[in-house]
Amino acid sequence: MKKSFVAVPTGHPFPLYNLPYGVFDHQGKRSIGVAIGDYVLNLTLIEEKGLLQIPALVGKKVFNQQSLNTFLRCGKACWHAVRQFLIHLLEENTPDLRDNMALRSEVLIPQNQVLMQMPVQVGGYTDFYSSIEHATNIGKLFRDPTNPLLPNWRHIPVGYDGRASAIVVSGTKIKRPKGQLKIGEEAPICAPTRKFDTEIELGFIMGTGNDLGSPISINDAHDHVFGAVMLLDWSARDIQQWEYVPLGPFLGKNFGTTISPWVVTLEALQPFSVQGPVQDPQPLPYLQKQNINFDIDLHLEIKTPKMDAYQEIAHTNYKYMYWDIAQQVAHHTVNGCNLESGDILGTGTISGPTPDSYGSLIELTWNGANPIHLNSGEERTYLNDNDSMRVIAWTKKDNLCIGFGNAEATVLAAK
Repeated sequence: MKKSFVAVPTGHPFPLYNLPYGVFDHQGKRSIGVAIGDYVLNLTLIEEKGLLQIPALVGKKVFNQQSLNTFLRCGKACWHAVRQFLIHLLEENTPDLRDNMALRSEVLIPQNQVLMQMPVQVGGYTDFYSSIEHATNIGKLFRDPTNPLLPNWRHIPVGYDGRASAIVVSGTKIKRPKGQLKIGEEAPICAPTRKFDTEIELGFIMGTGNDLGSPISINDAHDHVFGAVMLLDWSARDIQQWEYVPLGPFLGKNFGTTISPWVVTLEALQPFSVQGPVQDPQPLPYLQKQNINFDIDLHLEIKTPKMDAYQEIAHTNYKYMYWDIAQQVAHHTVNGCNLESGDILGTGTISGPTPDSYGSLIELTWNGANPIHLNSGEERTYLNDNDSMRVIAWTKKDNLCIGFGNAEATVLAAK
């Protein structure tokens, strides 16, 4: 396995093979970089100095930008060429950067000296509902325990359009939302949510889009997807329950969505591909392909003001997802809808088959019936003000291990 001249401790989420992309502020300037160990390689400076030896990018400024969107529009061949160049540049046996200490000190910046920003400018956000375990649990809680899935669920990747402008980077605090609640037989009231929840998801970032009216074939879908981030889908369950019939989520979802700052490329994830669940009945032809997921472990953690450290409350895996990202892209565009560079497609809650692998508080506590017992002696059914939530994701195979970093946020009280 290739190694970098940059020291990367064993088990670090950002080895040479990963090289996730992000946007950061350093000394008053915004730049684009990739993570390597505890450092960021400043691609904006690499480009400015004429060191980016990619023929397709000669004379172009794809990294002297405020977001990754310009680079995303370059397409899959360009993404691959840049990745291969960076792996070679950072390899332990490549002297160009390794032996140039002045250049190294300029373009390799400790991560603790930068402030991470939103990696992409998000024009559109769609959140799917693609875990059969999650959909079944919700159906048991709120519809029919003996027949929890709606008739369409096994035929289409169900989703809804979310609020792109409310997507924020990890570390941004999330204010408890207000909305209409209906409690029992009483008339609805407008008040802060009493059932503040979050869901473990991945967010896939579109690299290249499609023209309006031109669907993306399922066989080409992966070529349009650049990479993935972790995603915390904040949810006001009581607001959502009252409003979602007949048109689905609105105020219960649109107030905030947290993503991790580092985008792990689809190319880096390929070695961790696994066969997804068997789909029965067989989907319609435009959704038919080998169902491919990724073996990505996700850990949901909580920390209250009384706790000194985060405590894990759930451990799930993306491999359980019924509808995969290629099917989501194909279904999203089959009607001619045009996706664009930087758009985010949320997977929906990633739940597994056992109670400790459920990916949301509403499932973990069974809508409050089974409180979570914390190390501090406290209990939680839903989130209190000043609670913090964090999701960490890893994928491992043989001696190869890469991570996504962290996605976390703290709940602020409603005003």
